[in-house]
Amino acid sequence: MRNRGGNHVWHTKPELRAIFLLFVCFTVSNVSAHFIGDPTHDQLPLRYAKNVTPPTNVVVFRAKSGVNNHAWQIGDAFAPFAPHVKTHFDEKWFFVESDGLPAHNMMVGITAWQQQVPLPQSYFGDNAWRFPLAPVPAAQPRMIKGNFLSGAIAIAVNGAPIFNPQNNRGEVSAQIGELDQWGGHCGRADDYHYHAAPLHLQKVVGPALPIAYALDGYAIYGLLEPNGAAPLHLDSCNGHTTPALGYHYHASLEYPYINGGFHAEVVEADGQVDPQPRAQGVRPALQPLRGAEIVSFTNSVDRKSFSLGYTVNNRPGGVNYTNTGGGQWTFQFLNTDGTTRANTYSARQGRPGEGVPPQQRANGNRPHPRERSGPQQRQQLDSSSPPLNFTAKHSGSFLLTSSAVTNGGALPQEFNGDGAGISPPVEWKGAPAGTKSFVVVMDHLAPGNEMKCYWTMWDIPATTTNLPKNVRNIGRLGGSFRGRIGYEPPHSQGPGLKTYTIHVYAVSATPQFAQSPSAVTRDDLLNAIKDTVLDSAELKVTYTRPE
Repeated sequence: MRNRGGNHVWHTKPELRAIFLLFVCFTVSNVSAHFIGDPTHDQLPLRYAKNVTPPTNVVVFRAKSGVNNHAWQIGDAFAPFAPHVKTHFDEKWFFVESDGLPAHNMMVGITAWQQQVPLPQSYFGDNAWRFPLAPVPAAQPRMIKGNFLSGAIAIAVNGAPIFNPQNNRGEVSAQIGELDQWGGHCGRADDYHYHAAPLHLQKVVGPALPIAYALDGYAIYGLLEPNGAAPLHLDSCNGHTTPALGYHYHASLEYPYINGGFHAEVVEADGQVDPQPRAQGVRPALQPLRGAEIVSFTNSVDRKSFSLGYTVNNRPGGVNYTNTGGGQWTFQFLNTDGTTRANTYSARQGRPGEGVPPQQRANGNRPHPRERSGPQQRQQLDSSSPPLNFTAKHSGSFLLTSSAVTNGGALPQEFNGDGAGISPPVEWKGAPAGTKSFVVVMDHLAPGNEMKCYWTMWDIPATTTNLPKNVRNIGRLGGSFRGRIGYEPPHSQGPGLKTYTIHVYAVSATPQFAQSPSAVTRDDLLNAIKDTVLDSAELKVTYTRPE
């Protein structure tokens, strides 16, 4: 076979490697792939295993001769997972192909569940993982804390990507119940990935080989050096240089769990390392299911049928899903109230919230906006569609303030989801001449480029200069991103500071809509006023969900 550049394509074949013993007493078992359902992995203790002890056996593979010696050595780490994981290289890059699903079980132990499930991904061909064969040390390391919150920062030797230990909201996933007992979970595209070092892989590859490679090209080893010694003098990236290995990273039991930064040069684009593969979902992302704990997960050997079990308040529920061919997946939702529902999804079609009874959705029984029909609303909530933004005139003379909170200050409990959840008081001054009415929008750009709207009001009379708290009988009200009519109090999942922006627009014409006010979304409203805005002002407020 030949790769895209005409060079030899190598798929890992461990039986072709000679193995040398560095210690007198140890045995080497036949290298083979480990499949989901293998009790070697399935019978691990719940939660991310922080007590993993690396094996004492040291295995060194024979070095290959020639200019591609380093590439062959890298391939040795991925060899135990062939043929599920395939590798090849050219003059610059080392490529890793897989469907993204690890050989061990998944999802069990998660207590903060976003309702995603593992689906095979197409990390093949031009969409394969890659990292440079010759890392170039950076003049200044790029730290990952607060950075690179989207996409992966490393690829594990079993073909599963490793993301920043912080999720895309900036919270450490391992500390808030988001991870299973292997250190992973699923993203919005139903893509499985780790947020902590997959230390269990040490038992498969041995301590002499890395458990992952950072996307800057440097190897990530386990807790110890290949000779069993503790790593010394680790830098801020959790790495160091030794005569035997050169520069490399080490995993850890606490933050950052993996490489704390990039010692070599990387390119950052849209908050992630570039280039890297793109995960492809078949259904829109759902809302978190509060109180759920995942208790079981199984799948068929061909990775076409899956079953996930969970409980909410000790009541069982589940999701069964099957690949029915042609890019379609049939989902059967087994709800905790005893009802069931089935849906078929294909290439991002479907409706979030389907199969989940209203009482289990976030914030009670409010319908999701997509459950109101209309192609424009479906496009707005598709995670692949960018949020609508436009640059409104902002003179600085038109001002928005609040008697309850200063600009950038914490929103008092009375106005968020931990309290009464009523709308805060706001007032404005300096409206330009020609103002016919005012429009108010409150929104928050969530990670993943998802715009969430908490308040839409329009047809506010030009004579109005303020909205009292818990405002009533002024203007018209649209729906929030969860479907609530009127003000939706911030009550975001997980700890960490979130910022919400209240906008007020002075417009020269009151917007008109064919649909009922309750069906008007943020994007509908902004589209209607973008050519009539005379001036705008904003007030930023913050909210931190209690631990």
